[in-house]
Amino acid sequence: MRKMKAWRRLFYVAVFEAALIGMGSGHDYCEALSKAIMFFEGQRSGFLPQDQRLSWRQNSGLSDGWNYNTDLTGGYYDAGDNVKFGFPMAFTTTMLAWSVLEFGDVMPPNELRNALVAVRWATDYLLKTLSQPDRIFVQVGDPNSDHDCWERPEDMDTARTTYAIDAPNAASDVAGETAAALAASSMAFRSSDPGYSETLLRNAITAFEFADNYRGAYSDHENVKYNACPYYCDFNGYQDELLWGAAWLRRATEDDNFLNYIQSNGKTLGADDTINEFGWDNKHAGLNVLLSKEVIEGKTYSLESYKSSAESFICTVIPESPSSTMEYTPGGLVYRPGGSNLQHATSIAFLELVYANYLTHTSEAIPCGNVYISAQTLRQHAKRQVDYILGDNPMGLSYMVGYSNYYPQRIHHRASSLPSIKDHPQFIACKEGSIYYNSTNPNPNVLVGAIVGGPDENDDYLDDRSDFRQSEPTTYINAPFIGVLAYFAANPNFS
Repeated sequence: MRKMKAWRRLFYVAVFEAALIGMGSGHDYCEALSKAIMFFEGQRSGFLPQDQRLSWRQNSGLSDGWNYNTDLTGGYYDAGDNVKFGFPMAFTTTMLAWSVLEFGDVMPPNELRNALVAVRWATDYLLKTLSQPDRIFVQVGDPNSDHDCWERPEDMDTARTTYAIDAPNAASDVAGETAAALAASSMAFRSSDPGYSETLLRNAITAFEFADNYRGAYSDHENVKYNACPYYCDFNGYQDELLWGAAWLRRATEDDNFLNYIQSNGKTLGADDTINEFGWDNKHAGLNVLLSKEVIEGKTYSLESYKSSAESFICTVIPESPSSTMEYTPGGLVYRPGGSNLQHATSIAFLELVYANYLTHTSEAIPCGNVYISAQTLRQHAKRQVDYILGDNPMGLSYMVGYSNYYPQRIHHRASSLPSIKDHPQFIACKEGSIYYNSTNPNPNVLVGAIVGGPDENDDYLDDRSDFRQSEPTTYINAPFIGVLAYFAANPNFS
């Protein structure tokens, strides 16, 4: 096996070097941005519109919410399965909206429009999860039966169980992240659709009140525990989502009540936790960067501790910093043990670019011991992550499906790996899909723009459908990458 891995790696390197000779090492960030947004159309659940570009996908999940007599159609499947998990979907939405807020002004107009369509597909669904008083719907689909099948979303015959949390039971994590998502999205739509923006903001406040009034983790609830876990348990606590939701509401409303909430509750909710991670379960680094904006712009100095924490985080990430603790592969990719590693690379690159934008308005640099990190350094580090993902890596492989001539062909994704309804109209039952799962053939449907989990700690990647840690794409890998690609699409000659 080792010899085979080494052979394959040498093959990809040779191919990659040959390609570089022919075309230079630059990347088409505009193309990558367009494809990264298009990916979300492949993750859609519900009634698909006529302008659906990934036409091999069809309607699915049309009865979602039936057991609560409510409409829960729409939203996104989180990854390569057919379940709608509210926690990562809300985080995905927050990051899509934040990408638009920070980088929408430099996106090509058509891609800004597509990005807002991607946001709205999620927010329309998140509004439905708050449609009944003192209740939040947190998940649709039984993941245990779903994961026991290899089935197209259009053919699903597994249980579409709806999971709800009713007051006074707690769902601070999902509700807090939903509040953040709707608040951020309300700002994204403020100029193009003021009425929708107001609806989003009003529901964001409702979600936050639910999160704050009934404190606790949604995955502690007996009805949810064995279905959210081990997939999207709240492993790191619900406290960060309360501060995260409040921070986004502060930014969306400029209401001092939310500022006071952050100041009053910060210590008890773990604001001092400086963890060099940012993702669907841990918001601390993103929270610190988000709140730093007010300090850097001179609006308030009462949040100075968050700015200090943001800079401590950056010092742990940048390799040149004496306090760097982040692991990297030999090829230079951010690496954290576990699955879907590229989620860390895309989210950290996003925070670096956002903070660099904030610093651009000042003459500040970040002190990391005796080293000072400038906005330029942050952007260079982010660009190394981007270029690695797009193909500048030891494998010579683009980890974005459909970008370049060399990308993963056998991704862990049901809809992509099974023949489409157009090509195979007959029903494919739960276990009948196994022949496609076990096949060594490339996936018949190209999930354009999907970013897979990525290589291991040695920069090795086996194009193996069964290795979901490496080959499965997720919405929360792509979402922060939208903003990152938008920046470099507007600054293609940055070095």
